[in-house]
Amino acid sequence: MKLLFDQGTPAPLRRHLPGHSVDTLAEKGWSGKGNGELLDLAEREGYEVLVTTDQSLPHQQNLTRWRIGLVVLLSTDWNQIRLRTEEIANAVEAVRPGQAVRVSIPFAG
Repeated sequence: MKLLFDQGTPAPLRRHLPGHSVDTLAEKGWSGKGNGELLDLAEREGYEVLVTTDQSLPHQQNLTRWRIGLVVLLSTDWNQIRLRTEEIANAVEAVRPGQAVRVSIPFAG
């Protein structure tokens, strides 16, 4: 599956998603793009899932307009996210086009 990581998604997460092709916005040169434009670009480039930490994105966009799914991480903290990599991988597999799946990242302080 072809995945795109939004700006807040920690790049080391890609190592925990074997079997997937992962790019970041920075690698694509798409940093600073608006959400609608970003979803259009991602879809045109064949991305199937956008992994993002932007919790407002699903509320700001009519996701049914796109064939890309969203996995929304409820934290940007790699120390917390790395404890939930299995749940994130499951969410990537479960998300469907035009749908958002949220992955809770509880603080383990």
